[in-house]
Amino acid sequence: MELIEIFGYVGALFIGLVLGLIGGGGSILTVPILVYALTLNPVVATAYSLFVVGATSLVGAIKNIMKGMVDFKTAIIFAIPAFIAVYLTRAYLISAIPDELFTVGDFIVTKNLAIMLFFASIMLLASASMIRNKRKEIEEDAVITYNYPLIIIEGFVVGVITGIVGAGGGFLIIPALVLLAKLPMKKAVATSLFIIAIKSLIGFLGDVQNLDIDWTFLLSFTSISVVGIFIGIWLNKFIDGKKLKKAFGWFVLIMGIYIIYKELAM
Repeated sequence: MELIEIFGYVGALFIGLVLGLIGGGGSILTVPILVYALTLNPVVATAYSLFVVGATSLVGAIKNIMKGMVDFKTAIIFAIPAFIAVYLTRAYLISAIPDELFTVGDFIVTKNLAIMLFFASIMLLASASMIRNKRKEIEEDAVITYNYPLIIIEGFVVGVITGIVGAGGGFLIIPALVLLAKLPMKKAVATSLFIIAIKSLIGFLGDVQNLDIDWTFLLSFTSISVVGIFIGIWLNKFIDGKKLKKAFGWFVLIMGIYIIYKELAM
């Protein structure tokens, strides 16, 4: 096994670690690790990412369900359009995109390039959300209200984005749950993890019919990530998650800029 591959598997542990420590964000590293460290095609990487993110988030979601932290009504309202969007995106939209989109002079914009650049843009948005981290906290006993049309629209949009880039989209879901459903932050994070888990796994089902899945690799990579989330949950008792989130935001920002540079310089 080459050093870069070892780095890739260490990255799997890091993905789970970050998810366990700050409740999100780690999934956005899955695609870069699979593409650059383990040399997978971006389309395959985004598909595998959905499974890794879904399975790892499910572990955290089950823990939250046992604590009574998941608001199932909100999750269903948000998740149904997201489920539909992510499945349709993976099953039909991704496979329908041509390998070569257009040319600019001698420069060919391919499907893989477009996916990675779009992914990098999402990373930049996610990093800004983590660095700023100025969400208004809702009181734990506040009455939960629902802006149904906006929740449904945001659910569909998040589903499409998740389908394209293979990341959970927690940085989009959590603000939506806080602002549109008026959930307290702790419940929003817990409910978001549940939505991410189910949405990602349903999205992956859209790929099963189009791709030849290497289950041995995928299950081993995911298992390492799941170990990471348990370590992260344990470390969370001793480390301030808010400070970590801001630092991780800067790391994601640098990674996003690096991906744009690497893809355009190739």
